[in-house]
Amino acid sequence: MKITNILGYLGLIASIIVGLGEYLLHYSSSILEHSNDYEFFKFVPLENLTIGHFLAIIGLPFYFAGYIHIYRMLKSGSETLARIVLAIGFIAFAVGGIWIGSRASIGNIVHLKDTIDASTYQNLLVHYTDHMEVLVKALRIVIASLSVVFAIAILKGGTFYKKWMAIFNPIVILILLVVLGKLVPSIGKHMLPILMNVTHFILFGLSLYQLNRYTKNHQNA
Repeated sequence: MKITNILGYLGLIASIIVGLGEYLLHYSSSILEHSNDYEFFKFVPLENLTIGHFLAIIGLPFYFAGYIHIYRMLKSGSETLARIVLAIGFIAFAVGGIWIGSRASIGNIVHLKDTIDASTYQNLLVHYTDHMEVLVKALRIVIASLSVVFAIAILKGGTFYKKWMAIFNPIVILILLVVLGKLVPSIGKHMLPILMNVTHFILFGLSLYQLNRYTKNHQNA
């Protein structure tokens, strides 16, 4: 239980460090008004791009610990389903790591827009979109797949989770946060740039809460 608890907190730390890094990489007061062609990056200071890049890279490995925590929470119900969740989680953050590692570079290219030939600049954006931004679409599919297996594993029973936790799978949390961000732009402009990290902060937070409840119930039994 102690190891599972530590791993959960490492996942929580990942969501905070990577979230802070991604916030520095993406946020400016003009982000919602300049979302096309990565134009929002020109309002992000170059210093923020550098600090954000290295914070995100430093924090990312802790996400793998977080998914080992989830695996340990699930495996008593079904070892097979728990391993599938673990494998998909590792794939998700391997893909996510490649993507986030590219953000400072595209941000720097946007800052250099006025010094680059228009045709060359557009080619750089297209190349980035085709090779890096496409990973975001892939990541959504991966997270949706993970969420389905996660929910099935919990509903099957025998895990450390109460069955209501199946509702709070990553894709449902993500969708709810997107809706909230769109309905309340004053919150959305801060939250939407770091959406996957907020999602996992909630996921790991709820998971640790359930582990704590499970431990107390069995100590009192």
